[in-house]
Amino acid sequence: MAAKRDYYEVLGVSKTATQSDIAKAYRKLALKYHPDSHPGDENATVKFKEAAEAYEVLTDDQKRARYDQYGHAGLEGNGGGFRDVGDIFEAFGDMFGGTVFEDFFGGQRGGGGRSRQRRGADLRCDVTLTLEEAAKGVRKTVSLNRHVECKTCEGSGAAAGSQPETCRRCNGRGQVIQSSGILRVQTTCPSCRGAGRVISKPCGDCDGQGLQPKEVRLEVSIPAGVDDGMRVRLPGEGQPSPDGGATGDAYCFVHMKPHSIFKRDGIDLVLQWPITFAQAALGSTIEVPTLDGKKPLQIAPGTQSGSVFQMKNMGMPDPHGRGQGSLLIQTVIDVPKKLNKKQEELLRQLAELDNDHVTPERKGFMDLLKSYFQSDEDAAVSASDK
Repeated sequence: MAAKRDYYEVLGVSKTATQSDIAKAYRKLALKYHPDSHPGDENATVKFKEAAEAYEVLTDDQKRARYDQYGHAGLEGNGGGFRDVGDIFEAFGDMFGGTVFEDFFGGQRGGGGRSRQRRGADLRCDVTLTLEEAAKGVRKTVSLNRHVECKTCEGSGAAAGSQPETCRRCNGRGQVIQSSGILRVQTTCPSCRGAGRVISKPCGDCDGQGLQPKEVRLEVSIPAGVDDGMRVRLPGEGQPSPDGGATGDAYCFVHMKPHSIFKRDGIDLVLQWPITFAQAALGSTIEVPTLDGKKPLQIAPGTQSGSVFQMKNMGMPDPHGRGQGSLLIQTVIDVPKKLNKKQEELLRQLAELDNDHVTPERKGFMDLLKSYFQSDEDAAVSASDK
């Protein structure tokens, strides 16, 4: 399968393009490659879908940010792409001044003179995870409000003893055509609002909608490695179509609880770990916590405060299946606030040894310090001689 082209290249805009620039570029390409202008031309249809996919990603701030950072890989399972041309018509028809994009050139779709069935709306639900749950993957129960068929009218929207009537204004098509010169624009019928029928006696329980809201509980499988702000798509769990079309999807948005000791940096975990002066100076083997329990870590002699040790494959799994991050342990030398008599005595002896036996590194610093003060003294003497 051919690699996807860069979205900015597809639309012919720069990476700093504004939303207005992107919309203008998309309109131009959508009209150029519209299927009604190229019947039977598969290449035009591919370019039409390619432009719509680029527009869909670059006009969504979150998707655009992920795409700018990770490219197409950052959008896997999280947006970008349409199942068919009809989805494009449904998604972006309104950007053409309130017109129905699919019939921008006067064409008809769906057969029988009727407009194409509308897809149901998408729904949102939210789930909150601990770091441990995100690391392993987990199944969660979520709830959302979704419309279901009204039992009283069995979904017709009409009161008992009556039936919906065909809309006289659009003759049941759900759309009306307006002409302006050579341009024919098809818009939603204002009388029936696209339904193709009107209800003179609405059902009292659903107010003529044919649907009633109901709380629905769903089991969601959360993949390992998800991060705050990511979402999981639940196909077919959205709102039903208002006219018998495809059901919408639900999207479960992930929120992460702060962890008591670990901080997350992408797929890496960061841990600040205190060590004593003796452990830093002499070296030591310590046990540090990981998501898989305690693990030994070798502290090298002479470790400085702020040094970072890496434990590979001890971080978070990549949500796209590209390996696992590291656990980064940043050492912090813990200076005791209180000393017992023996500790104080030993530290004073060490301090005296430090003065008597200067290490090469420290000697170099002391020489620089002495030179600095010596230059100040020479400058002062020179000034007094004048």
